Amino acid sequence: MNRYIIKNNKKSKYYCIFNKKNGFMMRNGYDGIDPFMRLEGPELLDISITNYCENNCDFCYRKSNVNGKHMSIENYKNIIKQASDLGVMQVALGGGNPNQHPDFIELLKITREFGIIPSYTTNGRGLTEEVLKASQKFCGAVAVSLYEPYTESFKAIRKLINNKIKTNIHFILNSKTIDKAIKILDELPQEIEGINAIIFLNYKPQIEYDIYNLKNTKKLSDFFHIINHKPLPFKVGFDSCAISFLVKEINDLNVESVDFCEAGRFSAFISEEMKMYPCSFMINKIKGEDLHKMNIEDAWRDGKEFRVIREKINNNNCNKCNYFNICHGGCRIFDINAKECVH
Repeated sequence: MNRYIIKNNKKSKYYCIFNKKNGFMMRNGYDGIDPFMRLEGPELLDISITNYCENNCDFCYRKSNVNGKHMSIENYKNIIKQASDLGVMQVALGGGNPNQHPDFIELLKITREFGIIPSYTTNGRGLTEEVLKASQKFCGAVAVSLYEPYTESFKAIRKLINNKIKTNIHFILNSKTIDKAIKILDELPQEIEGINAIIFLNYKPQIEYDIYNLKNTKKLSDFFHIINHKPLPFKVGFDSCAISFLVKEINDLNVESVDFCEAGRFSAFISEEMKMYPCSFMINKIKGEDLHKMNIEDAWRDGKEFRVIREKINNNNCNKCNYFNICHGGCRIFDINAKECVH
């Protein structure tokens, strides 16, 4: 099987290369400058195939619970068929806890049949032998959400690694969890040995402003100091929501490895109710585009909120900042940016 997907996006005037084995993605514009967006459609879709979850976490922005709705196979296949036609290269399956969808293995098969690479994030529950075997066969990677009390998450990590599945950790970074993040990076607990990467996700508040929002503090500086100076046996990544902190804290930041918010530019989110949004965190803020009434291409090209978020990202009062070309003002949805940033 060819390891690489190479696409010539003629409308957007750029090439992209995607490594199906390790997830590496590179864009290169015809003029050497990366485009602002992919006009043809998203490169990546974040799809909530279920809102079912047994954990009832108080920080869950989806309020997922045991009554959560599952996406039907028919609706999922319709999405994947359209995604394939639009040149989508990978989908991130989420929820809820996606691997507890009753037809989860079939959904993975469908995704691969259309030439798209699936990955998913799990809370660690429902990792049966059948799910593990299918994950090893079909998925590019699996991420484990790491949060208190951590024991269940650590068990899931070991189970995935023992089954030769590329395993990442998703860690929500906020003022409450920063101590744990530092401890993990400093002590490198045995439970995470063999992981591919830790991806730190900037905390998104449930209300307009939250006491747990990430702040520029000495602890955060200590955290970045470890990343800057300590050799780590795994990769470290951040979601683009943390970019306003990164540009000032990471030494020797490789600009080519960083991108600002991709919502509505290169990625989109589809809920289990067949609503499409520029970003999953907009689900409680806007109505979303109803995919029962329109297709993905039209929602991407002409959807009101897609046009609005692109305008917010491309034109804002940060454009005189020295970091604008890298950061573009950080998150345009939540007030979660570095305190020096004034929007």
